Amino acid sequence: MVDLPRTAGRMAAVPLGALARWRRGKPMHPRGAVFRGVLERFGGGPAWGVPFLDASGREEVVVRFSRGAGLPAPLPDVLGIAVRLGAGSAAPVDLLLSSTGRGALTRLVPVPRVDAATVHSSIMAYRTAAGPLRLAALPVADDVPSEAGPLVRAAGERPVVFDLAAARGLGEWRTFGRLTVGRPAEPLDPDVRFDAVCHPPPGLAPDGPLARFRAPAYAAARQARSEVQAGSATSAG
Repeated sequence: MVDLPRTAGRMAAVPLGALARWRRGKPMHPRGAVFRGVLERFGGGPAWGVPFLDASGREEVVVRFSRGAGLPAPLPDVLGIAVRLGAGSAAPVDLLLSSTGRGALTRLVPVPRVDAATVHSSIMAYRTAAGPLRLAALPVADDVPSEAGPLVRAAGERPVVFDLAAARGLGEWRTFGRLTVGRPAEPLDPDVRFDAVCHPPPGLAPDGPLARFRAPAYAAARQARSEVQAGSATSAG
């Protein structure tokens, strides 16, 4: 039987690879702002049976806010929040969340927004011991700016905070942690690459149509990035 999502991903990999070469290795979410942050996981409550969700602790993270298609403000775009745990380690964990609705069905669809104070979900499902799960970042306040400049100013004045939640299938979101975004990185958008397929949290395996679509598309982006880096090294030599 033909795997339609993976086949579609291979087809999309061709134009995405070309776009990645033009955008210096970033076919999607080419423009953004990177911040230092803290992720706190609470543990407790009904256990999921998933190490990442059931554990408690506090960890410094790298957070990138971005616009999916790179459209200029004030045009709406699919907004993104990428979170990296274990930055600099041999086994980092990446969470990639896109602006969506909050409901059982609207969480499955990317929704263009102008303001980052909205629900961001993984859209992609994870296969776990608790069944298929999705993750989300839910804004604690309603005044989170969407653009780099206002975000930098806001983070400098006070923390920008999201609750992190998980949901089984189409069930209710259950909060398992909190993401607090702090000072911006220097430079504002360093070359940090996130990969939700290759760097999932412990106990969560990327699954479903979107995961199978993403795999070849991510591979094309990685290949394009390698070619761009090789070309830059050749030019410098």
